[in-house]
Amino acid sequence: MRGFLLVSVLSLLLHITGLCNAGLTSSFVRKTHASVDMPVKLFSPPPGYNAPEQVHITQGDLDGRGVIISWVTPLKRHPSTVAIWEAHSHSQNNHNHRKIIHAKTTSYKYYNYTSGYIHHATVKNLKYNTKYIYELGKGDAQRRFFFTTPPEVGPDASYTFGIIVIHANVLNVKGMVNCECKRDGELRTWSNVDGDLGQTYDSNQTFHHYHSNPKGQAVLFAGDLSYADNHLFHDNVRWDTWGRFIEKNAAYQAWIFAPGNHELDYAPEIGEYVPFKPYKHRYHVPYRASNSTSPLWYSIKRASAHIIVLSSYSAYGKYTPQYSWLEEELLKVNRSKTPWLIVVLHCPWYNSNNYHYMEGESMRVEFEPWFVQHKVDLVLSGHVHSYERSERVSNVRYNITNGESMPVRDPRAPVYITIGDGGNIEGLANDFMDPQPSYSAYREASFGHAMLEIKNRTHAYYTWHRNQDNEAVASDSIWFYNRYWYPEEEHSSHRV
Repeated sequence: MRGFLLVSVLSLLLHITGLCNAGLTSSFVRKTHASVDMPVKLFSPPPGYNAPEQVHITQGDLDGRGVIISWVTPLKRHPSTVAIWEAHSHSQNNHNHRKIIHAKTTSYKYYNYTSGYIHHATVKNLKYNTKYIYELGKGDAQRRFFFTTPPEVGPDASYTFGIIVIHANVLNVKGMVNCECKRDGELRTWSNVDGDLGQTYDSNQTFHHYHSNPKGQAVLFAGDLSYADNHLFHDNVRWDTWGRFIEKNAAYQAWIFAPGNHELDYAPEIGEYVPFKPYKHRYHVPYRASNSTSPLWYSIKRASAHIIVLSSYSAYGKYTPQYSWLEEELLKVNRSKTPWLIVVLHCPWYNSNNYHYMEGESMRVEFEPWFVQHKVDLVLSGHVHSYERSERVSNVRYNITNGESMPVRDPRAPVYITIGDGGNIEGLANDFMDPQPSYSAYREASFGHAMLEIKNRTHAYYTWHRNQDNEAVASDSIWFYNRYWYPEEEHSSHRV
């Protein structure tokens, strides 16, 4: 009996050891107080009568040859067209080469707020890997921007995504809101963002820091945009100021949006019963191109990546529209054309921070077996206001009889990255579990941004930079190996 107890205790200790202390918790901790929103007056509209503002673009089709150009005119519905031409076609004075695209225009009311006129123009049949110039407005309110389309979809098309969760702030107004830099020989503003953004002083630092990184070509944004719902009556003026804030980047490169909880704006106490009303009016996505029935979940192909966007705050149980769509969508993924399979959703499934701990558990239980079966490479989330990267783990072995309900290493599984660390109004989440569970590879209570550089069908280089480092220094970095083409074990490096 004594020997049996000894063996049982040793087995338990070995089990606990396997669950703990596997990864690294950075010794660096940022200030923990809540961030402060920037004053509305710092986000003034552009000059000119009825000038187009809050300009942003996203992919406009399934394969990257389309773009949706969105903007707001505050006073009048017209002009509601966009002129677009190839940058090197000398079309500025040659109207035969200029396309005029008519936008769909909408507006909405929310409690005591009435929006301006919101325009969405879808431009189709663009050339791959080509720079385009587009023009909005007229007279003294005319504004000009540009973007570059992605390379043609293919297994070895290299591409770099910016991944960040910012919460817009103004630590240095001139350095952030009005920053300019040279790109392609032209003077322009530049920066990238990806989720839990908001409008605070800390997010300004993240935004400015990311602005200095020239690599990003598109942004994967994992939800929580304006944080308007943190203000009295969900002050929708904050949607306007947020749109002006991000325009410096979002007008020049595609932002791929996923919805977060702060986009719900469901407020029956003030008579607002329609979820996601401001978000769905302001941010259009090409959901119909992937046969989705809702703009809250959809997919695109960009370069060598198949990107699936899910909604953590829409129904996802069996037989729901999102469940049925995802089941069919995963079967459509062709790893010979798009080897990198990336999922973007707001609420993390693997999180060792007591902040929002296990809030994504029911969605994980529903969909994780599919992610393992289809060898998803990466899952990007926000929501938790710190940084964490998981090991490749799964928790799909459990059934009612075997009792195996703990995550284990699984080479078929995704890496889960929580990057809700932009600097939002709610402040830092620094309450990590101790000891660190085995599924957690690296975590840090700080703000920062990440870059995912897809090199080819087998390799992608990932780096995460805390705000206090120079761009050349990565606090966390790893070569990701594609789960379909090169499912080898990966090794990370850290800077504590």
